[in-house]
Amino acid sequence: MSQRFTTRPEIRGTFGAVASTHWIGTAVGMGILERGGNAFDAAVATGFTLQIVEPHLNGPGGDVPIILHKAGAEAPRIICGQGVAPQAATIAAYHGRGVKLVPGTGLLAAVVPGAFDAWMLLLRDYGTMRLQDVLEAAIGYALNGFPLVYRAAASVHAIADYFRQEWPSSAQVWLPGGKAPLVNQIVATPSIGRTYQRLLGEAMAAGQDRVKQIEAARKCFYEGFVAEAIDRFCRQKFRDSTGQRNSGFLTGADMAAWRASYDEPVSFDYHGLRVHKTGAWGQGPVMLQALALLQGFDLGSMDPNGAQFVHVVTEAIKLAFADRDVFYGDPDFADVPLATLLSPDYNDARRKLIADAASDVLRPGPIGDADERLAVLSALAGSEAPAGGGAGEPTFTDVPEIEGDTVHLDVVDRWGNMVAATPSGGWLQSSPAIPELGFNLTTRGQMFWLDERLPSCLAPGKRPRTTLTPSLVTRDGAPYLAFGSPGGDQQDQWSLVMFLRHVHHGLNLQAAIDAPMFNSCLSG
Repeated sequence: MSQRFTTRPEIRGTFGAVASTHWIGTAVGMGILERGGNAFDAAVATGFTLQIVEPHLNGPGGDVPIILHKAGAEAPRIICGQGVAPQAATIAAYHGRGVKLVPGTGLLAAVVPGAFDAWMLLLRDYGTMRLQDVLEAAIGYALNGFPLVYRAAASVHAIADYFRQEWPSSAQVWLPGGKAPLVNQIVATPSIGRTYQRLLGEAMAAGQDRVKQIEAARKCFYEGFVAEAIDRFCRQKFRDSTGQRNSGFLTGADMAAWRASYDEPVSFDYHGLRVHKTGAWGQGPVMLQALALLQGFDLGSMDPNGAQFVHVVTEAIKLAFADRDVFYGDPDFADVPLATLLSPDYNDARRKLIADAASDVLRPGPIGDADERLAVLSALAGSEAPAGGGAGEPTFTDVPEIEGDTVHLDVVDRWGNMVAATPSGGWLQSSPAIPELGFNLTTRGQMFWLDERLPSCLAPGKRPRTTLTPSLVTRDGAPYLAFGSPGGDQQDQWSLVMFLRHVHHGLNLQAAIDAPMFNSCLSG
């Protein structure tokens, strides 16, 4: 097979481009560009639309990291749309309920939903359009319906009985007439549409000023009727993947105390390009660590589909992920040695571990108490089968074949603005639907460990170490490439392989994506 085989042509142009995981989301984003909006307007409209048309992968109660580059700016910026743990969510509180590992589903794992405020921050500071313009398509599809893709239909079918027996509010949304919908059936989620209509109405009541409307919407979501409904619902008890019925820790006060924020990207220079990722509250630096290891190999001389390339890249990935598991966590709470992890001396030493034979051992670097942390991780992982352990995304353990996942979008416009975002969480199978709102809460708290010796352990107000990881690359300071992928732990593996094939072997982006893919499961 040719290394330049593609299933479709690479899209080229000068006006702008939108890529997302669903054709309707992409079309909505292009529509915004064609109406004169910029890349940031289009990203917001696409993001809200994906919440509706890919409900098994993300939702209004989910989370999102966003990386953006404004044309002419000196560097990209990160918007952190990862909500934090509730104030009542302590390790002692979980242990008091007999819980050793945070479950992957239900209210117990709920953290503050961050996606809405992240999109509002992007629209306010970088967009040009009004809230009504970017919400219009999402509201329309929620009220009038959209064709249900195969995986969404399969998810509902597999979990239908559970909805009927344990989560009746979800059954009301996803089992119209008591029956699970068929593939390509037109399905509507009018309760979500009405929620966004009410938000929009309250925002517009703030006056004609665009920024005032956005600020009113933010306040309405995190301090108004949305937060109030979430607070009431989290006091109820529902069965989760512990096998028990639990209420949640999340409150309206937690919602009111949090807002999305800006963060500086972590960056690494590689073959004339500068790769930008989130900080260690996400897994983004994993890709940068892998690049630091791989720059010591002549990848360009290797067959991009050959055994040597696969072996070297996979071994580098395993070393980087071992460091993630032991050292990463919310930098506001943990001392993450990123400068060391990305330094030449450290990676020169680590590179020597990549031998001719593959390793089946998790090998973090010799920094501080790394061995002790690894022992703690091993004991915790062996004490109980974690929901989604290793995959990086919560799994519905009562129905093992049903897993949550993620969506992704990239936008560039004619002015040179660029944005990449990886929305996730709040999918239809994550937690019971909130009746007044129609959507589910993110269960990203499942990524916390319940042992204070680990940097990714649970603490009130702390961000879970998310797997969500968009990428943006600059060349000579200007935006060059935005990309990303769904897939939990696989996100930075698949993205890395695509990027390497593009850089070292000259494959265009479509060819690099279409080439045979691989990943390691020795992580998590």
